[in-house]
Amino acid sequence: MEQKFDIAIIGGGIGGLMAAYKIKKETPEKSVIILERGFDQEKRFCPAGKNKKCVHCKICSISGGYAGAGAFSDGKFNIGTAYGGSMGEELGEDTAMKYINMVDKVLESFSEDYPPLYMSNEELKLKCLQNNLRLLDMNVRHLGTDKNYNTMLNLIKHLAGAGVVMKSRAECRDITKLGDEFFVDYDHSGENIRIKADKVIIATGRSGAAFVKAICKKFDVKIEANSVDIGVRVEMKDVIWKEFSSKIYEPKILYRTETFEDRTRMFCFNQGGLVSAENNNGIITANGHSYAEPEKKTDNCNFAILSSIHFKGDFDKPTEYAENIARNMNFAGEGNIIVQRFGDLKRGRRTNEHRLSANSVIPTLAAFPGDLSIVLPYRALTNIIETIYALDKVAPGCANDDTLLYGCENKYYSIRPVHDGNFAITDGMYLIGDGSGITRGLSQSGAMGLYVADAITGNL
Repeated sequence: MEQKFDIAIIGGGIGGLMAAYKIKKETPEKSVIILERGFDQEKRFCPAGKNKKCVHCKICSISGGYAGAGAFSDGKFNIGTAYGGSMGEELGEDTAMKYINMVDKVLESFSEDYPPLYMSNEELKLKCLQNNLRLLDMNVRHLGTDKNYNTMLNLIKHLAGAGVVMKSRAECRDITKLGDEFFVDYDHSGENIRIKADKVIIATGRSGAAFVKAICKKFDVKIEANSVDIGVRVEMKDVIWKEFSSKIYEPKILYRTETFEDRTRMFCFNQGGLVSAENNNGIITANGHSYAEPEKKTDNCNFAILSSIHFKGDFDKPTEYAENIARNMNFAGEGNIIVQRFGDLKRGRRTNEHRLSANSVIPTLAAFPGDLSIVLPYRALTNIIETIYALDKVAPGCANDDTLLYGCENKYYSIRPVHDGNFAITDGMYLIGDGSGITRGLSQSGAMGLYVADAITGNL
């Protein structure tokens, strides 16, 4: 006989964890199970080690596992709706902010040393505006990779103590509905298991896009077109952005390019950080993080520059398009991310080991020296180059020859199913977090989890 639960949550990232937390807080009698395809947080380990090179694990411990991709992220918590998703549009600013602040309070309750806020800065906003750039206005709390890891671990231990059944290495294969009950089939260490649930929350993150798409097709859920972002991770000396990072920690800057009038964005800034590699279903992409403890910081900073692509008409495979670009980058990089000096890119030549070894910016990730231009689309590459020159006006040195570009860093937001207003894609089944195409970060993903928990428990 199948085991029965009141709520089954698929995915153990911050969205799923916050949903479980709120459900058990409001209705402790309800039975909750979380199915996570990755490892337990304490067993998540990247074997790249001192070589700083991705070894292509089947399940990436950086991007997957309990606490989600956020476990090893920079731990930036944005107190607002200006970026990180469209919760403000979905729920209204007041409601969205209520739940974002609620997530902040929950994290604080599980943190041993909760950091203060970096406040927005009018002087820096004006400096950007004077150079045709837009600095997004947001208060930011920086937990750091180390403090964020411990905070999430404390939350997970609390949920286990509250009676939440937490399964790791449990990959959901299918969801079926018969009458008012859902049947969830998952693979657990090679064993096929079926459970029953009254409600299902899908919180798989961006890596679960294919699963979400299949479920939407099965339940005849309409999917709206969404954009994809194609870009690079940029690394340079930390001192270049010190004016910004010392005052607001993270500069998130928008730019409209001159050649195509496309929108690009600088985001995910990591002060004194490290460039990292992520394995997303066999495709290796770049990312970045930094620690809160001073002794763990580097001389570098890193951030993403992304060029947004909006598909129109009948083309319904934007995620596959972006994945193919990243896959080709891995092919050209002999199974690895490609790194290129900005000076070499400007001169139309590939970076080689000799020029990289003489670079003043020492790479924090062991990537393949090569040429990004042989893979990145001309339009995206042109946008990225123009953005670097634009950023150089407010942070002189950004366009130095020794600045490093790692490719690719792509973000997929193409899976955006239509919901009922409370994020239910069909009666009793909810879709939350980055996999919904609505959120793009910790704060709004967590807020979405809390909101759906209130919808389920009748507390809206």
